[in-house]
Amino acid sequence: MKIVFNFKTAMFLAALALLAPRPARAEGSYFSTRELLADFFRTSKDVTFKKVEIGASERARLLKRLGYAPARSSYTFFVATSAGKIDGYAIIDEENGEHLPITFAVKLSPAGVVERQEVVCYRESRGDEVRDERFRRQFVGKSARDPIAANLDIVAVSGATISSRAMAVGVRRAVVLFEELVKPVVTATAASIAGRPGSL
Repeated sequence: MKIVFNFKTAMFLAALALLAPRPARAEGSYFSTRELLADFFRTSKDVTFKKVEIGASERARLLKRLGYAPARSSYTFFVATSAGKIDGYAIIDEENGEHLPITFAVKLSPAGVVERQEVVCYRESRGDEVRDERFRRQFVGKSARDPIAANLDIVAVSGATISSRAMAVGVRRAVVLFEELVKPVVTATAASIAGRPGSL
């Protein structure tokens, strides 16, 4: 797999570093961005990224879907491709735990279905059981059509209830962001290509 790193990518990763390790009592950092993408997309030929901006209309739609408006004005989705075909997407984001933010990542299929979820950096002194595979695999197969909420379709980890809720909120946001901001562009592009003269 080739991860495409040009000047824009370098600048983006520098900005992403703001999400990464911060001093904390019992911090655990488990992946660098490059390691994570290589692990997520082992067979893909290229991994680039797409930045999506959140304007007033997007914020209104997200408020309606999520019940809150994301604080950030933009999000970045990584896009894995092979031979011109999209293999999948990934997003790295943060959600507040009990005291400190938890950095996490979600890998999505081309249709926006969760294929994997990982904790990238955990900063609390306890509750890191949300890193356990048994908890994380509950998100696999979920999409924006699912509630993705603790005590509904996600069972919270005993002793890590707040972190469990945080991960459910974060994954829910990831799939809704994809459906609202990324999928329409991909669908429109595919339709445009299909409508060109000489296309099948």
